[in-house]
Amino acid sequence: MVARALFSTGHPVLAQIVPARFCNLSCAYCNEYDKVSKPVPLEEMYRRIDHLGSLGTAMIGISGGEPLTHPDLDDVIRRIRKTGAIAGMITNGYLLNVERIERLNRAGLDHMQISIDNVNPDEISKKSLKVLDKKLEMLAQYAEFHVNINSVVGGGIRNPNDALVIGRRALALGFESTIGIIHDGDGQLKPLKPEEARVFFEMTNRRKTNYAQFDKFQTAIAEGRANDWRCRAGARYLYICEDGLVHYCSQQRGYPGVPIAEYTREDVKREFLTAKSCAPNCTIGCVHRISYIDHWRAPQTTTVSPGPGGLVQIQPAD
Repeated sequence: MVARALFSTGHPVLAQIVPARFCNLSCAYCNEYDKVSKPVPLEEMYRRIDHLGSLGTAMIGISGGEPLTHPDLDDVIRRIRKTGAIAGMITNGYLLNVERIERLNRAGLDHMQISIDNVNPDEISKKSLKVLDKKLEMLAQYAEFHVNINSVVGGGIRNPNDALVIGRRALALGFESTIGIIHDGDGQLKPLKPEEARVFFEMTNRRKTNYAQFDKFQTAIAEGRANDWRCRAGARYLYICEDGLVHYCSQQRGYPGVPIAEYTREDVKREFLTAKSCAPNCTIGCVHRISYIDHWRAPQTTTVSPGPGGLVQIQPAD
């Protein structure tokens, strides 16, 4: 996948697709869910996935809301694999059990990420190690797919040291362990407090494998500094919301705002060369990591500035 991405810039590397905006939890810092939306019909999910396949998308990640609430999730995963893409999922883990894990194995899931915010549940987040530890033990015993446990700092999480406890538990179970920094409602930087920064650097200084190797961008975020990088959202990374529209990311909705069924390779090429004014203070890790593949090439020649109501202003880049 990486070799193909290095060879050609004309296809998305990662697309995140939302089959269900509904979530069974209500984390205080999250703006990516509701309590009323119906799941996207399976045939429509098939159409969206097939079009991503026609664009040459290398990885398709399922997010939400909570993906495990979709009644046809196994079929969604099978369809992703049928396109030749790697199938991933971000979940809160609450709905996992042995039978569900074995179904995910059979469907062909390649990768699962679970974000755990604290050791004990509180008013900010119920995604706690206390609640989910038995689920993690099930995954360690039965999952045939890769598992990454992501802990977080910032955003009102009460005890930053919880991230260290969560990270150690993940490694003890044989999982990947990463850490994220909670952003504001626009995906922008919220500088860490001293204790949060200490925990962050202790986590990032551990031995790194897989995805955790591509977290250099977070150092500047933790120190309250801007990053100098080329965001490839809309090209190498696509976010497809529950309505089937392509956005830069979950926090910058409204542009391009094109239905995935109408998104073309020309759109991919245009956005690859388009700088985003929100990039310097962006904390969206998946976009940073995917864009890192192309950090050394193709200076961007136009810029866009997401504005009120999702509007944009386009002008020549400096």
